[in-house]
Amino acid sequence: MRDLVIFGAGGLGRETAQAVAALPGWRLLGFAEDDPRRGQLVDGLPVLGGPKDVADMPKVRLVVCTGSPRDYGSRERIVRRLGLPPDRYATIVHPAAWVSPSSRIGPGSVVLAQTVLTASVLVGAHVAIMPHVTVTHDDVIEDHATIASGVRLGGSVRVRAGAYVGAGALVREGVTIGAGALVGMGAVVLGDVPPGEVWAGSPARRLRPAPNRKEA
Repeated sequence: MRDLVIFGAGGLGRETAQAVAALPGWRLLGFAEDDPRRGQLVDGLPVLGGPKDVADMPKVRLVVCTGSPRDYGSRERIVRRLGLPPDRYATIVHPAAWVSPSSRIGPGSVVLAQTVLTASVLVGAHVAIMPHVTVTHDDVIEDHATIASGVRLGGSVRVRAGAYVGAGALVREGVTIGAGALVGMGAVVLGDVPPGEVWAGSPARRLRPAPNRKEA
């Protein structure tokens, strides 16, 4: 049995905990959090402490499960702050997800139930893929990106580092979602989305700069 701590006791962290419960070989010790909830229980699991407490557990694996459309860069910031080597991070794939033999998933990433990676998909480190996502042939999802529930990516799509693709979005084959971009829920993306911009609608169009980003 390998010991595991989930950083983040919000929605994604709690969903990941349920995925871990369905996997053999892991003993989930609890959550780590920045907020002052140490000692409290979340879904029956204790909040063990903050980042330093986790870093001081040398034999424990970690997965960082934070980020929302309001602050989807938090996962990358936490990973950088922890400064841990890749082998300290777990990769969690729900048993009800299907990952093709030709696909690869990096350390610290989470793939939740009913997701499909069809052929030669590359998923980077610390990526969050929510339930019921379809990732088709030759797609590349770079580090720290988030793919929300129900997203459908056509073939040869590239989601650049730190981007967020909102729930139910459809992305046409061959499209690139730029680094740090935010695609709104239900968007229909027919062309490339530049880095650091918010796009939404059907067809998707530019709305404004992404949160905490300035105009070029």
